[in-house]
Amino acid sequence: MASRDGDRVAALSLQLSQAHQELRRQVNEIRTSLGQRRLSDDALVTHCLAFCAALTSHHQGEDDGLFSQLLRERPDLASTVASLVEDHGMIASILSRVRGIADRAAESRGPVLEAIGRELDGLAAIMESHFGYEERAISKALDDGVPDTDWTDMVFRFGTA
Repeated sequence: MASRDGDRVAALSLQLSQAHQELRRQVNEIRTSLGQRRLSDDALVTHCLAFCAALTSHHQGEDDGLFSQLLRERPDLASTVASLVEDHGMIASILSRVRGIADRAAESRGPVLEAIGRELDGLAAIMESHFGYEERAISKALDDGVPDTDWTDMVFRFGTA
């Protein structure tokens, strides 16, 4: 039994990495679609808003669930977690701008979509740095054992079924 529990815990760092990879894929797909205009404006806006919701859900799950549990188990990671939460705030600000631009794009079309592309380019760079740091900083702690207190759905599945 302990072995299976250990396997589950060890899998958490891998699941975190896979969740980050999926979010990278989503933002890159939208950026590519914007550049190539492969989708209608409405479809691009819809995909963009869905991505914003997914990333927001992921970070809320980390802030409210994973990080709280991690700090109970590993209080020595307080400064690391504080830095990650600060990053989440910065990313939330960018996502708010993206949502605002997407709302305007849905109403006006055209050049507003270019503004979304610029924001997503910057966001993708920040996400890459943030995800890399997060994975390096907390993967060992996840592998060492952080109980799953129902935080995994939002973190790994972005609040969707």
